[in-house]
Amino acid sequence: MGVGIDEEGGPSYTVDELAARAGVTVRTVRFYGTRGLLPPPVIGARRVGHYGQSHLSRLALIEELQRQGMTLAAIERYLEQLPPDLSAQDLAIHRALVASWAPESAESITRRELERRAGRELTERDVDRLAAMGVLDRTGDDDTFRLDASLLRLGVELLDVPIEHETILASRTVLLEHARAAAQELSRLFRDEVWSPYRESGEDPDHLSAMRSLSAHMQPMVVQALLTAFQRSLSEELRTAFRHR
Repeated sequence: MGVGIDEEGGPSYTVDELAARAGVTVRTVRFYGTRGLLPPPVIGARRVGHYGQSHLSRLALIEELQRQGMTLAAIERYLEQLPPDLSAQDLAIHRALVASWAPESAESITRRELERRAGRELTERDVDRLAAMGVLDRTGDDDTFRLDASLLRLGVELLDVPIEHETILASRTVLLEHARAAAQELSRLFRDEVWSPYRESGEDPDHLSAMRSLSAHMQPMVVQALLTAFQRSLSEELRTAFRHR
């Protein structure tokens, strides 16, 4: 069967063609569809489903998120935050941003190795607290975790600090909500004020490669600016909160 045209004007694929181009199995495509990770195909003649470029780009984004160590449940929550009408180009840009901004310290680790590097035995409560602090994530295997090694030392030091588990969770929720809002606004600024003018200028025909380079150069500057702004704001808030106590 030949490749048709999708609603965005790009190629249209059957499920077999989509799976082949994405480098996954047909079963994986159908599974992602049942989980809501992939939008349903357009049903054409003879009840044949047709997939477009946005499906292919979304599969590539899912692959990138898995490469960063995210579970399917986490990927599902991540994709729910994206606008439903993103084009294939938007999804490709989003994938490039994920690849260039994702932390490089995430790794799989067994409980035995985790305890060795932590320098102590870890109870289930300890593991729960480390997970609440974002130091690690549980996986489907009770003996394997996804670890952010850059946070392990600080997380272990905080295990003996008398802070309730619920307080840690609440603090993380606040940080994640504000971090997501900042990320969304920064992403919009990057797209509208940096990436779009660059693409329209025609300076580089390989737009995604250029965007990865631009994004990578911006990352340390933005991260440092966010850290500095947060430290200053927190110091001011603490001084105000305890000034009259």
